Parts: sequence; structure tokens; C-alpha cells
Amino acid sequence: MTRGKLAMALALLLVAWPAAAAGPPPDFTVPEAPVAVPGFSFTDEDGKQKALADYSGKLVLLNLWATWCAPCRKEMPTLDRLEAKLGGPDFEVVALSMDRGGPDVVRKFFAETGVTHLALNIDSSGKAMFTLGALGLPMTLLIDGGGKEIGRLIGPAEWDSPEMTEFISGRIAANRERK
Repeated sequence: MTRGKLAMALALLLVAWPAAAAGPPPDFTVPEAPVAVPGFSFTDEDGKQKALADYSGKLVLLNLWATWCAPCRKEMPTLDRLEAKLGGPDFEVVALSMDRGGPDVVRKFFAETGVTHLALNIDSSGKAMFTLGALGLPMTLLIDGGGKEIGRLIGPAEWDSPEMTEFISGRIAANRERK
């Protein structure tokens, strides 16, 4: 191979590198085929009933968490920063608290941890954990615009890391193309 062809091949490899690096992060489980997410309801800050169907068309990062969960305390600000960076008409972080103390407990937690971009959502019954097969907290599902699970992470993550942001951005683009 001539020096020119080698340089061109290297340049093409470097241009393609970000696309290749946008694969799922470690510990992020991706099913072979998207899986329908069972329906369940929860309440928002004002006590209004909500469901995942309310986010139809959007890529959703559904995070099950609780104020008493130590890893959640560390993780929640990273989810808030991810929502601030990527949230909009095509993507939303839905942080779903499993707390039984009501919205005031979650508001206090948000204030203590500096969370300002996430909507307050609560499932005080804990049915979402059972419905989604969560064995512990935190647990996060990536759900496409059609309501299907396209990824799952059990345990905490740094959601605003460059790798995670790149991965989620790629999924947002893919979901946008599906519309």
C-alpha cells in the first residue's frame, strides 16, 4: 500500500471512529430485538396520573430510583445534567421515584442534590419495580418512541459522561429516523 493510500485509510478510520465508539456502554444490556414495555401508571408532582404512553414518539431514559438509595443520590445529578444537555422534543429522562413519602420528600432530595431539570414523578406503590422486573435500585431502561425497551442498565451510571452522552445521542438520532 502506498503512503497516500495508507494516509487515506487512516483518515477514514479516524472519521468513522466516533460512530464505532457509540456502542452501548459497559453493563448496558441490549436485547436482541426491542421488547414491549408493560404498561403501568405513576403520578407527577401535581398528583396527575401519567403513563409511558404519554411519551410516545420520544426516546425515554426511564430511571427507577429512591431518595434512600445511596447510589441514586450520586447518580441523580448526572441524569439531571443529561436531561439539561439532550432533553427536548425527541428525548426525555423520566426519573421515577419509588418513595412512599410523597412529592415533598422528592422535592427536598432534588434541592439537596441540585436537581433542576428533571420532572418529579412518583410510583409510591412500587408497582413499576415489579412490572419491570427490577431487583434493586437504581435501574434504568432505554425505551424507543414506540414504547419498546432497547436497553437496560442495573445499578448506577455516570449518565452525563462523554461515552454515555454519545451513545444516547446516537439512539436519539436513530429514534428520530424511525418517525
